[in-house]
Amino acid sequence: MKSWKVEAAIVATGLVLTGLFVKNGLDGFADSDRVVNVKGLAEMEVNANKVTWPLMYKELGNDLPLLYNRINTTNKAIVDFLKQNGITEEEITVNAPEIIDLNAERYSENRTGYRYNVTAVITVTSTQVDLVRRLINEQGELLKQGIAITGGDYRYNVLFDYTDLNRIKPQMIEEATKNARSAAEKFASDSDSKLGKIKHANQGQFSITDRDSNTPYIKKVRVVTTIDYYLED
Repeated sequence: MKSWKVEAAIVATGLVLTGLFVKNGLDGFADSDRVVNVKGLAEMEVNANKVTWPLMYKELGNDLPLLYNRINTTNKAIVDFLKQNGITEEEITVNAPEIIDLNAERYSENRTGYRYNVTAVITVTSTQVDLVRRLINEQGELLKQGIAITGGDYRYNVLFDYTDLNRIKPQMIEEATKNARSAAEKFASDSDSKLGKIKHANQGQFSITDRDSNTPYIKKVRVVTTIDYYLED
């Protein structure tokens, strides 16, 4: 009888301990599900460090050899203008002309009086952004030589780029992470909790856009990080 009572006591003690372990485990499991999801934003304005400037002009005529000579003469005048103002030869690309035979166009009526419409493009690709911006404003010098640089074609818009993203990435990620943590701490405080460790973090994609349509040479860099924090009592 005594042996039976001892065994029963051992079993009862074991059940109590098991219940405590289960309770603690469930509490821990519940705590592990207490997570706050926050986002942190970082933005920075930077100056473009690369510019692509297509100088496009058109020629009309009926004599291809004559047009060819005129294009060569005009190309030389444009290249001379660029070099005289600080653009290097390595930054200049003279593209092959695009020739349209207007008489061969089946679905358009040629009212120009000319057979050939030639589009010529010289492209400047440079890191001298301020210099190129100044030259864009001084295109009137070419007009004095009878050279009309044509705009309005989306294929030949001036493009400004920022290529040094890796230099500012660490700083922006740090700022975005701080902003995310501040939001998480506020949430934890409002819910009478303490902020725990990071459960999961997503850096997010960097985006580079024009600050506005009037200043495309100033870029806005943006990143949003997403972080899950554990909440503790």
